[in-house]
Amino acid sequence: MITIVIAEDQRMLLGALASLLDLEDDMKVVGTAGNGEEAIALVQRHKPDICIMDIEMPVKTGLEAAEELKGSGCKVMILTTFARSGYFERALKAGVSAYMLKDSPSEELAGSIRSVMAGRRIYATELVDEAYGGQDNNPLTEREKEVLGLVADGKNTKEIASELFITTGTVRNYISVILDKLGVSNRIEAITRFKEKGWFK
Repeated sequence: MITIVIAEDQRMLLGALASLLDLEDDMKVVGTAGNGEEAIALVQRHKPDICIMDIEMPVKTGLEAAEELKGSGCKVMILTTFARSGYFERALKAGVSAYMLKDSPSEELAGSIRSVMAGRRIYATELVDEAYGGQDNNPLTEREKEVLGLVADGKNTKEIASELFITTGTVRNYISVILDKLGVSNRIEAITRFKEKGWFK
């Protein structure tokens, strides 16, 4: 029997997940938590095989809890709405066995739990693509991405300068470097290229 603790701050979803997994012949939900701190306490008490956690929860996030549970013998599966590469990288460092998105079909969850128990790791495809593909090829610095983001928001040179506390000349320099790096001739093309590559967060 695979024993499971679920941590999710949305009560309705928490109940639905627990009911769904309890229907499986080989699974038993031994505890449910509303935040990361409760999840850690339940894992220490019940010593489950798996802890399924959301990320953004009060008191302690799922990532903080996963970091604390690293090496505990309990496999952590992240189930979240957030497909953010920063979260994914942190989850990988915490040694999570799975990082799944809530928009995946519910029937996939039980199968994923069995795969994780068999020693496999399961990560949402779009995050893997981003972490090991497109993201590395993004030539812009954080500051240049910030400037282009403001351009994409429809801000003009003067507005960008005032928002970033730099001169309009510096903004123009940034934009010319951005166009050069992206190999495009104007701001619209720069935004389009950036969107096509999936680099906007």
